[in-house]
Amino acid sequence: MTSDIGLRDIVKRYRRGREQIEVLHHLNLAVPAGDFLALMGPSGSGKTTLLNLIGGLDHPDGGEILVEGERIDRMTSGQLAVWRACNIGFVFQFYNLMPSLTAERNVELPLLLAPLSKADRRQRVETVLDIVGLGGRAKHKPAQLSVGEQQRVAIARALVADPGLLLCDEPTGDLDRATADDILGLLQVLNHRGKTIVMVTHDARAAEHASHVLHMDKGALIGESMTS
Repeated sequence: MTSDIGLRDIVKRYRRGREQIEVLHHLNLAVPAGDFLALMGPSGSGKTTLLNLIGGLDHPDGGEILVEGERIDRMTSGQLAVWRACNIGFVFQFYNLMPSLTAERNVELPLLLAPLSKADRRQRVETVLDIVGLGGRAKHKPAQLSVGEQQRVAIARALVADPGLLLCDEPTGDLDRATADDILGLLQVLNHRGKTIVMVTHDARAAEHASHVLHMDKGALIGESMTS
């Protein structure tokens, strides 16, 4: 499964006291299915806001957002929750793992509301843990895993529902260089297997693993460079 993304004339505003601040200014973006896009820019440039809009975590104040041809900007909060569960995998800088649960139970969490048998859930969990190289660590809790292994668990959790789109917000920001390169290599493998990936990063070396890079500044896209 892959995803294509189209944003047209997107405006996003926030209120700060009596002041209204426009964070995204009539932004347009097209991401083809199977792409690996890195979004770079200074803090406050609107990168995470854009990622949240693509993932249906926030609503635009103007414009259209299409993912696989669906107008997600028209969906209700309830519809978006169901849509996200089926179509989006989120990977964050901090892994948000449940410390009392094993790796396999953390990965299983997104499936608990799905109409799947226990055997089907187990099979999916085993498959994605093998994909991220943690088949032998399924029974370990987060405190028993390295930071790189914890991020791999988070990636496995993002993959377990087989979404077409992975949204990654600084996925290597808390990792040392060698571990970060390992995680980025895994994201490349997933991209080569057909996943569309949009990654926010401050790290130019991390961005080199993407197919191309878009730069943001003050709520606007300002340029593109091919990396491969």
